[in-house]
Amino acid sequence: MKICIFGAGAIGGYMGAKLAQAGADVSLVARGPHLAAMKANGLTLIEESGTSNVSVTASDDAADLGVQDYVIVTLKAHSVPPVVSKMQPLIGPDTTIVSGVNGVPWWYFHKIGGPLEGTRLATVDPGDAQWDGFGPDRVLGCVVYPAAEVSEPGVIRHIEGNRFSLGEPDGSKSERAMALSKALGAAGLKAPVRPRLRDEIWVKLWGNLSFNPISALTHATLDVLCTDPGTRAVARNMMLEAQEIAEKLGVKFPIDVDRRIDGGAAVGAHRTSMLQDLEAGRPMEIDALLGSVQELGRITETQTPTIDAVLALIALRGRVAGLYG
Repeated sequence: MKICIFGAGAIGGYMGAKLAQAGADVSLVARGPHLAAMKANGLTLIEESGTSNVSVTASDDAADLGVQDYVIVTLKAHSVPPVVSKMQPLIGPDTTIVSGVNGVPWWYFHKIGGPLEGTRLATVDPGDAQWDGFGPDRVLGCVVYPAAEVSEPGVIRHIEGNRFSLGEPDGSKSERAMALSKALGAAGLKAPVRPRLRDEIWVKLWGNLSFNPISALTHATLDVLCTDPGTRAVARNMMLEAQEIAEKLGVKFPIDVDRRIDGGAAVGAHRTSMLQDLEAGRPMEIDALLGSVQELGRITETQTPTIDAVLALIALRGRVAGLYG
């Protein structure tokens, strides 16, 4: 089984290091100083249990790596459409594309059934780059839970979590899903195959669509924005609007809004990824986390006044910083 991780930053690097340690045939696509460090010194993984180093096959050119059984995409959502053409050397007749990207996935309406079957989302797949370039039948969904960071080029620090939930768009326990689950499990990662992956997508998105932009606008950490009465109310309203959309699409939430916000508060003084991107001068992941939910609101004829307002504010903040649009 050949596995390529396209976008071997913090999360992709963590997964790649664990797979390489387990002896899997894994390769990584990365760039810049991080790639150079991995080529020169291998990939170092810092975990609570200790620090390890493993030699990895890494390149910035997919043509160096050849056709794969699985291509696991761990880029930020807005970074994927521009590189679909560069990924083609990895894709053969039986290649599975594993979409480990935050937000509403571009394949969301593939095999969902009903009147919205096949609907395409312009906010996350402009020009249908992924729908046409990959093909939705190749896709295996993935919800990423671990937290990690690139502490320096070639060095990944694992913070918490080791679960990568997998799911077919039609909810089946396919052979390809079970085989990847087994490979990830052999590497010490949890990879359950879920019949209702869209439910998990929304529970994670619930927090991302609200906590991320509020933190970027206020520079508050999770514990503060989830307990301050004003920002908690804004987050709660955003989540309730999103819940109305999701439930119209058949999603079932296993927890309620207040428990989800309390869970965010319990994480502590954490700076969300959007705040980190703003402070580091990296492009901000706005469309996948908020724009896509607004688009789904229009599709389902659901009013989203709080999401609309926060989206307008964070979009302007991103444009002023030169990190969006």
